[in-house]
Order: sequence, then C-alpha cells, then structure tokens
Amino acid sequence: MGRLVRISLYALLAGAVALAMVLAWLLGSEQGQRLWSEATSRSPHEVIRHLKRRLQGHDRLEAMLLPALRLAQSRYEREPPAGPLPSLGKGQQPQALAPLVPGIVNTLAVANPQEIEDALLKAQAGTRILIAPGLYPFQRTLRLGQDGAPGAPVVLSAAQPGTVWLEFEQEEGILVDRPHWVFENLNIRGACQRANDCEHAFHVVGRAAFTTLRNNRVTDFNAHVKVNGFNDAWPDHGTLAFNTLTNQGPRETGRPVTPFDLVGASDWRVHDNLVTQFVKLDGNQISFGMFMKGGSENGRFERNLVICSLSGISLPGVRVGISFGGGGTDASACRRGRCEAFEHRGGLAANNIVAHCNDTGLDVNRSREIRLMHNTLVNTSGIGVRNAPADAHLHANLYEGVALSRDGARLSVSSDLAGPAHRYFANADGLIFDWLQKPDPIPSESFVTNDFSGSPRHAETLPGAVEQFQAGGTGRAAR
Repeated sequence: MGRLVRISLYALLAGAVALAMVLAWLLGSEQGQRLWSEATSRSPHEVIRHLKRRLQGHDRLEAMLLPALRLAQSRYEREPPAGPLPSLGKGQQPQALAPLVPGIVNTLAVANPQEIEDALLKAQAGTRILIAPGLYPFQRTLRLGQDGAPGAPVVLSAAQPGTVWLEFEQEEGILVDRPHWVFENLNIRGACQRANDCEHAFHVVGRAAFTTLRNNRVTDFNAHVKVNGFNDAWPDHGTLAFNTLTNQGPRETGRPVTPFDLVGASDWRVHDNLVTQFVKLDGNQISFGMFMKGGSENGRFERNLVICSLSGISLPGVRVGISFGGGGTDASACRRGRCEAFEHRGGLAANNIVAHCNDTGLDVNRSREIRLMHNTLVNTSGIGVRNAPADAHLHANLYEGVALSRDGARLSVSSDLAGPAHRYFANADGLIFDWLQKPDPIPSESFVTNDFSGSPRHAETLPGAVEQFQAGGTGRAAR
C-alpha cells in the first residue's frame, strides 16, 4: 500500500512539474502568450489537439506531456459504447412511407439496369418508375430526361425498402437536374475501389427544385447527397427525410467528406435522418455530418440523429455534427456573390440529437440569423459560433461541453442547459434518454411545437430534443 501511495505522489509531482513547465512557456514567450489567448476561446478538445500537434518533433516534451494529454483527451472524448447504437426511429424505415402526392397516374415497371436508364430518360410528369426487387450495378451516371410538375412528380422507387439495391462504381450515381423528382425506398451502395471515385449517390443541381429524397439507405460515398447550383439556377425547396447516410469505414480521400453537402440552395427541409460514420483520413481531415452554406437561406435541420463516430472517436482529424457555414465557400461556387455577407441566413436547427463527435455538435460559421433550439448534444465539444458576421441565438439546448463564439461572431443564449449528460439521462452515451433527473420546465416556443420523436410539446416543456423519451423506434444504427 505504501508503495502505491509513493507511486501516486511521484505521478502527481511529475504532472505538477510538467504543468509548471507548460505555464512558464506559455507566459514567457510571445508565441506561448498568443496560444494562451487563443486557447481561452477554444474548447478543451481543440486545445488538446492543438497542443499535440505543437509537441510533434519535440521529443523530450512529447515524452513528458503526451501521456497527460492523452489522458485528458480520453476524459473529454469518451469512446462510444461497443456494439450497435439505436437509431431511435430515424433514417430509412422498414416499411414504405405514405404516398407523397396523389398525382401519380402511370407506372413504369423496370427489372434490369438498361430499363432503369431508359425509364429515367422518358418518364413524364405523374409517372412512378417501379424497380423490381434485385441488385442493379451501374458504371455510368444515371440521367433524367423530363421535368416533373407540381402535384405530379416523377418518382423512382422500390415497392418496399430493402428489396432494391443500386450499386454504383461511378463518381456520380444519379444526376438530378430536373424539378419535381422523388427518389424513395432505395438502397444505394458505392462500390468503388478507391474512395475518390465514389463521390455522390445523388448530385442535385441547377434546375432541380422541389427534389425529394426519402426513406433511402445510402452507404459508402464521400458526400452522399450533394446539392449545388449550375448556370445560375439553384435547386431550392428540396426535402431530405428519413434517409440513412453512412459509411462502413473511414474515407481515404482528400475530397470533402460530408454526407449531406448543400451549397447555395435555399428553403431545404432536412428531417428525421440518421447520419453516421464520416471520418476523413486524408487531406485536411475535417468532416461534417450535414451542412448548408454557399449563400443559401432558410434551411431547416429538424429531428435528425447524427453520430459522428461509432468507434475511434479520437482518430486523427476533426468531426463536426451539423453546421450552417461548414468550412466556407469558394467565390466561384457561391450563390450570386452572397458569401461575403453570409454563408447561410435564417437557418433553424431544432430537436436534433448529435453524439460522439470530437469537435462541435452544432457549428455556425459566417452565417447570420441562425436559431439553434432544443437540441441535445452528447459527447461533443458543444456549440461553436465563429467568424463575423456570424450571429446565432441559442435556446433550450441541452449539451455537454461549452458554447463559444470567436473571431467577431455574436452569440445570445436563453434557457440552455450545459452539464454532464449522465446527470440527466439513464445512458446518454448509449442513446437511451430516459430521464434520471428532469430539469426545470421552460415555456414552449411557438415555432418549435414538437420534440425529437415528433410528439407535441406541452406549454411547459423541457430543454433539449427529448421531452418524453419513447423506447420504441430502437432500430440499429449502421456500423
């Protein structure tokens, strides 16, 4: 026993000496003082990563300080529980959803890859292209031939989810450049030898307004759904609902890794999706679960479940959950030069659950008039608002970590609740949100009328995404 006490005292003494050396360096050098100033506006997660990078090549300091930094990192970045996590009813549903519109007057039945290609080119408004059960491989981009119409879209679908698999070996799976198209109940897999060669399952561009993607499962792409302008036309008013976007493993690519990547398009509704596993190994190693940027406006992220990492939370790189602004937009891709004024304006993120990210769960970059409301963040660094003219209002979020603004960004907060998730929930890391200790109720907001499960909120509601946890809908998240 005495020997253990002596070892513990030696460990404490070594840690104190190491800390004193770091403080002396921070306060005694211009570079150190700059780093100290920067650290006070960063989350502990960022500071630890930065210090680890700065120590590279300094062998003696690495030997002394890396063990302590790794220990601190393991405290702030908890490894997700082993085994599958529940999907909480989000993502692709086991049964087809109710018909989107009653205006489908014709059905084209297809049963091989060539028939699918031909039907996509000739189907008229009000037509459903129904794919027979099976596996359909493709090596070239699928293209559309005709416009849909309001109340009479063109629909590409399977009768039931899990019965039709489209396997793409091309960079772009389906090029969506016509308005009023719907894609539903499909399972799509990227089958490329190299991650660089499977960019998008859906590329929604230009005139493709009112595109709807719902109840699909899309696996193994860099940016599973990419949305952007073309020839000064923008695919506004889109919907992404009840889709599962995931990867079987990290992406070995320097290209952007963002399962939902929207640039410039406005008035998109993104709800009830499951987004997981988007680790980027090459290039800048920064990845996002979902973002809207590029001068877009009035986007909504609602009731989504985003899990950055199902294992290996502290792998190299940075993983962010949901973002307005992303990493910023090149002028050539920005909508009508708006990006100097804002990357996104008027966005809402409400009733989302974001978990197991080694960086922010919610991020606002150069985006204005953003509302982040009733979100629950578990095992992330918290909320970040950065780079003027960014401004965001936070209301009734429940999160671990911190809420920080920097580089001229503005942040206002009301009724947020920050603290360890285990204080409030039965097993937050395992995504079990039965309340252990309910916080004080707060008045409901008129424009956030339901919670994560879609249940109506009461006049007096609770912070976070979950007012009443429903044990149903516990299907398994993809691994």
